Amino acid sequence: MSENASLHADVLVLGAGPGGYTAAFRAADLGKKVVLVERYPTLGGVCLNVGCIPSKALLHSAQIIHETAESANTGVRFAPPEIDLDKVRDHKNKVVKTLTMGLAAMARQRGVTVIQGLGRFVTDRSLAVSSAEGERTVTFDHAIIAVGSQPVKIPGFPHDDPRLIDSTGALELADIPARLLIVGGGIIGLEMATIYHALGSAITVVELMDQLIPGCDADLVKPLHQRVKKWYENIHLKTRVTRIEARAEGLEVFFEGEGAPASAVFDKVLVAVGRRPNGLGIGAEQAGVQVDERGFIPVDRQQRTNVPHIFAIGDVVGNPMLAHKATHEAKVAAEVIAGHKSAFQALTIPSVAYTDPELAWMGLTETQARAQGIAVETATFPWAASGRALGIGRREGLTKIIVDPETHRILGAGMVGPNAGELIGEAVLALEMGADVADIALTIHPHPTLSETFAFAAEMVEGTITDLYLKK
Repeated sequence: MSENASLHADVLVLGAGPGGYTAAFRAADLGKKVVLVERYPTLGGVCLNVGCIPSKALLHSAQIIHETAESANTGVRFAPPEIDLDKVRDHKNKVVKTLTMGLAAMARQRGVTVIQGLGRFVTDRSLAVSSAEGERTVTFDHAIIAVGSQPVKIPGFPHDDPRLIDSTGALELADIPARLLIVGGGIIGLEMATIYHALGSAITVVELMDQLIPGCDADLVKPLHQRVKKWYENIHLKTRVTRIEARAEGLEVFFEGEGAPASAVFDKVLVAVGRRPNGLGIGAEQAGVQVDERGFIPVDRQQRTNVPHIFAIGDVVGNPMLAHKATHEAKVAAEVIAGHKSAFQALTIPSVAYTDPELAWMGLTETQARAQGIAVETATFPWAASGRALGIGRREGLTKIIVDPETHRILGAGMVGPNAGELIGEAVLALEMGADVADIALTIHPHPTLSETFAFAAEMVEGTITDLYLKK
């Protein structure tokens, strides 16, 4: 690649994660000449390479381990599993490779030019792409920034010690530590706990807030907490890690909080305290694009930054940092650039923790309603009254529905139990379509299923439930 090699794009997309590749493909489908710049060798970003996809492949293995262990309760016993770590890792890598190769093929089919290298804005119409082969300039009419986020690092921790890892390091699955500390009891931390516990690690989770998965309603988190506290060595809430010191025998971790020990030694420590946006490392100031001190790029409902022909999507524009939010925003940006009347108008963005049990919620939470002074009516159907849940030996689940007390319109919903992530989709659709509980209660759901628990919760609000006895 020559020093001065240049290329012009109708639409330049910086970053090829779920948001970036979706934006590039949608813009190409709308007739635009697209250049997609990605710093890593494969497309797909964090999600496909070192996030959502590999974690779900490993969580599937964890689920099988848990189910076979618990099937003894039904009279079907399996021998303890033999874990071939190399094969587990290979399966995860094959899933990732299949999807990333598929993206590369779709980029070729659509005529999207992919350039590998680190992109930085030079002006509001040009980007310099640096790679081992030199530097290349891409000029553009429009740009979409989709540079994502990275794990938060806690200052003072020994980050150069290989025994201190982030989610990327955890998914490499280099080994199974005998004792693993997970700093952060959010979704990422608890998904990693699910995987490593199933594979044989003794797990300790430390969380600064007063519950696991802060932000989700406490009644939905409770069944998950009660299940995992039987499995894990320790769960320390309202506790912080004050420092970590490297020792020959492991990492000595010092704690501050209720019920936590002064210190303990772990073979590995996973830091999963959140992610920070990558907006500060792309030369945005050279293009005149506003970036706040944390690295977020403010945008309007059409995903426009303060520079009208430059757009931004995904983690870099704000929370929640979720792939499905990024892909939705990506299509909006590409369509606006192509002259379509498009805007981000989603009423809710669902959240899912792929733990065991899974936890999923959408719309208004009960906690948010209280904080905002919004009057709501709630109904919670216990899976202990679900024939399907009892049949699979999982009675701990709940399905909760949150409605307007006057109109009975659905404002939010949450579920905890196996496949909650699959079940939440109906609730999202109901909210987007403006459904009330009668719409759900009068929709015939298949029986016996977990999906009918959403209808049962609606019937509880309606007062028509026969699968439970509710006092008048």
